[in-house]
Amino acid sequence: MPTIAPRTTDPATLRRLYRDLVRVRMVDERIAELYPEQQMRCPVHLSIGQEAVSAGVCARLERQDWVMSGHRSHGHFLAKGGSLPSMLAEMYGRATGCTGGKGGSMHLIDLEAGFLGAVPIVGSTIPMAVGAAWGARSRGESRVVVSFFGEAATEEGVFHEAVNFACLKKLPVIFVCENNLFSVYTPLDVRQPGNREVADVARGHGIESVQADGNDTVGVYDLAGWAVDRARAGQGPTFLEFKTYRWREHCGPYYDNDIGYRTEAEYLAWREKCPVERFERDLLASGVVDAQGMTEIRAAITRELDEAVAFAKASPFPPDHEMATFTYAE
Repeated sequence: MPTIAPRTTDPATLRRLYRDLVRVRMVDERIAELYPEQQMRCPVHLSIGQEAVSAGVCARLERQDWVMSGHRSHGHFLAKGGSLPSMLAEMYGRATGCTGGKGGSMHLIDLEAGFLGAVPIVGSTIPMAVGAAWGARSRGESRVVVSFFGEAATEEGVFHEAVNFACLKKLPVIFVCENNLFSVYTPLDVRQPGNREVADVARGHGIESVQADGNDTVGVYDLAGWAVDRARAGQGPTFLEFKTYRWREHCGPYYDNDIGYRTEAEYLAWREKCPVERFERDLLASGVVDAQGMTEIRAAITRELDEAVAFAKASPFPPDHEMATFTYAE
């Protein structure tokens, strides 16, 4: 484990982290509530249970820094500052969506916020992030680039090529692996040998590699700060593996503990490690935020959500003559 600064205790930082964490949770929970109405016609991959990674990492980034993600991207998009109304409008297929209503949940983008994009093909944005970091460094820009992905992406050849190149060129890129133990319905232990860890595989490329608790919001924040500082100082890339767990089905708003690929007992064990409840206990114990303060934060997020949903549902669909724009070559 690297030597990093003492655990963050600044009240303003902790309150911001709590707000970001709860906001990601509440947005995905609202999507889960609305999805059965069948007005969102795109697949959705919810990050409920994994919110500490997106909140903790993105809180360490500046506006000019860049983020890329994969299919489970809602939390990364929101934590980086992406527009909630345009994200929801995108899911409803509306013209005001962040990709004009044509990309859906897995193709989010907000360039003003520094969210360069999400692509559902496993591992595909990893080399894109590396290329973005190389370009930024070549132009003399002070940017850090973060690539979020699941542990299954480390089984793709392009992951190894990208990490090798990033190390060779000492690029300011951080590889953030959210290891939730499953690739769709396939557990890690039938995909990779049991006598190794994902962080060790990355370390074999010569990259600074660390494994940590992905449900510890402050721990994620502190570790991400160390990685960001390394990147800004020209010390090259970092690989951060965060162990965490998704609560709901791989794709969709429901629970799937009954179909056999995982047990109810396993889910309940991870449910006890809920990053939101864990952080709330810590904040209450320290007195940084009291129960009333938490209620007020949630109420403000609820109002924001209500307005964003209303905006999305009231927005027009793309006109017919624009349906192929930015989709097919002439």
